[in-house]
Amino acid sequence: MNIGLIDVDGHNFPNIALMKLASWHKKQGDKVSWYYPLLSGHMDRVYMSKIFSFTPDYEYHIDADEIIKGGTGYFYPDGGTVLPYEVEHSYPDYSIYGIEDTAYGFLSRGCPRGCDFCVVKDKEGRKSVKVADLDEFWSGQKNINLLDPNIIACKDWAELLLQLQESGAWVDFSSGLDVRIMTEEKAEAIKKLKLKMLHFAWDRYEDEPIVVPKLKMFKELTGLDHRKLIVYVLCNFDTTIEQDLDRVYKLRELGYDPYVMIFNKQGTNARDEVRRLQRWVNNRRIFKTVGRFEDYDG
Repeated sequence: MNIGLIDVDGHNFPNIALMKLASWHKKQGDKVSWYYPLLSGHMDRVYMSKIFSFTPDYEYHIDADEIIKGGTGYFYPDGGTVLPYEVEHSYPDYSIYGIEDTAYGFLSRGCPRGCDFCVVKDKEGRKSVKVADLDEFWSGQKNINLLDPNIIACKDWAELLLQLQESGAWVDFSSGLDVRIMTEEKAEAIKKLKLKMLHFAWDRYEDEPIVVPKLKMFKELTGLDHRKLIVYVLCNFDTTIEQDLDRVYKLRELGYDPYVMIFNKQGTNARDEVRRLQRWVNNRRIFKTVGRFEDYDG
């Protein structure tokens, strides 16, 4: 079969589903390539994947006998069709993106939180469960980009963190860790990893009595530098600009780098002041030189 792939979101971040589909089809002896209108010719099947609902759909004609669409961007909020078991557990074909030194994947899926602004509860369920061992998507690469929504809420967290430790690779928890359930035992296990970057999230302003002590505890136990400690700050959802600023200032005092995430930024209700706050906070050079948002004129 001639199999075509379309990453509707673009190629800024590798699409794991497409990499697994490419791997599985190649094992069946099929020819797999990116689909380009006018250039690719007729295809037996084309897979289209879209992660983000705000991404415009593919607008060109597709010459194929069968077109299969998947991803949360098409089937918000449940994510649509699940990959067959044999495909889901295929080693990703990183070569389609030209990736050589980084592995991407999930060790666990789901999250018990059920936040209104997050799709995970509908897409993956309100329980964090182990879905793979590390060798399912890692084979010696020097970097691991972990996409788990809440790995330390999984009952198998110790086993999974040990696999990451034993890999000897640099680990980036790109989707964040739930600091509200951080314990000394979990912090000590994380400390043993080669951490490229560590992300937490302070989404709910009212969680301050839990979040602040946990962040203090984690930093004291690990001694990590602020350059490896980023905290996502959700804005434009249910907080005022004053509450947003309070979290930003508090995180800086604690020795963490805040990173403003605007809810529904692609929509029309993202306030200008919140966008300005994001520009100030997320530009590290400006954030360090202009100490107060009130003095920022950008």
